Amino acid sequence: MTVDETPWNAFVAGDNLDVLPTLAPGSIDLVYIDPPYNTGNDFAYRDDIRGDESLSRHEAWVAMMRPRLEAARVVLAATGAIFVSIDDHEAAHLRLLMDEVYGEDNLLAQVVVNLNPKGRQLGKGFATSHEYLLAYARDARRCVLDASTSDTVDERDFPLVDAEGRRFRHLPLRNTNKKFNPATARTLHFPVWGDPVTGTVRTAPFEGAVEVLPVFGDGTPAVWRWSRPRIDERPDDLVCRTINGALGERVDVFQRDWLHRDTPGGRRKKLRTIWMAEEVGSTDTAVAELKEILGHVFESPKPTGLLLRILQTMPSDARVLDFFAGSGTTGHAVALANAADGGSRTCLSVNSTEPTRVGSNARLAGYATVADITRARLRAVAERVGGGFVDLTPSR
Repeated sequence: MTVDETPWNAFVAGDNLDVLPTLAPGSIDLVYIDPPYNTGNDFAYRDDIRGDESLSRHEAWVAMMRPRLEAARVVLAATGAIFVSIDDHEAAHLRLLMDEVYGEDNLLAQVVVNLNPKGRQLGKGFATSHEYLLAYARDARRCVLDASTSDTVDERDFPLVDAEGRRFRHLPLRNTNKKFNPATARTLHFPVWGDPVTGTVRTAPFEGAVEVLPVFGDGTPAVWRWSRPRIDERPDDLVCRTINGALGERVDVFQRDWLHRDTPGGRRKKLRTIWMAEEVGSTDTAVAELKEILGHVFESPKPTGLLLRILQTMPSDARVLDFFAGSGTTGHAVALANAADGGSRTCLSVNSTEPTRVGSNARLAGYATVADITRARLRAVAERVGGGFVDLTPSR
């Protein structure tokens, strides 16, 4: 990294409610936070509600979160998005709060994340094996988030291979959704001509061809997924075949759907709303990641795989903010993502100076505050992965 380049990771120790107003409005593309889960223990961020016994546990938590989410909305770009991790204790309250602050029309997804595949075995009741991830856009109409990934594309779904070794599969050219039919998509119901012997498909008659109209399996009229001009542009990506349908033998047209591994970015697949531990990591793998760098100094960190998946939904130059930075997973993932794809993402991590527990592994390892853990991890990541690190904490 040259002197003129912006470090991938920056850090501020302090109350996030003090730090957020210092950031320029619209200066952040992606926010990820993993706030306190309100499991019954006191949390560090009490603000002016400290000592207000009239508030229930849930009300106190919401009162703590509201101004922080409102401040985060101000610094989020119009094209940006925010992801919030939460568990069952406050999932319902957080959903309502996010609807209020960001607008229910800007909800992108409520993802179930399988962070504990074995399930929590302590206590009574079910063995909980999941948490939630709420994703909201600043403005869903302008958001640049791409809810897809190349990680879940399986080559086995593309069983055919052409003479050049490129893998593909056949997809019906007709639209299989009955909502789309000659009444609702009139211009896409037209004949094409195909030769089931050679496979050739054209929009005009040719020798050896038969007329093919789009129909559903029951013989009712359907429509094509491609327009005439698109068929004329890409005739070699279509093939005519004789198939055995429910009503007997018929001629149909199929698209050669290519795997295209060699294209920039590779083929992508829409993200599901259940993310399994084998895809994004688990609490156990997260503990192991942190232990390898700093030792066992944080009880429930998030795995970098979870953050890497979130980062994949945004451009590779995204400006990222995590104002409940915890062990520093978000900054770690930003460095890993940049190193992997040559991106120029930057991350600002903010964490409180909450004291570590007396007698805890963190305290015994010399970390007096949680912020000390975040800072140490990001420094270690800069040394191991690259990208640089800057501590922006104001000197006292």
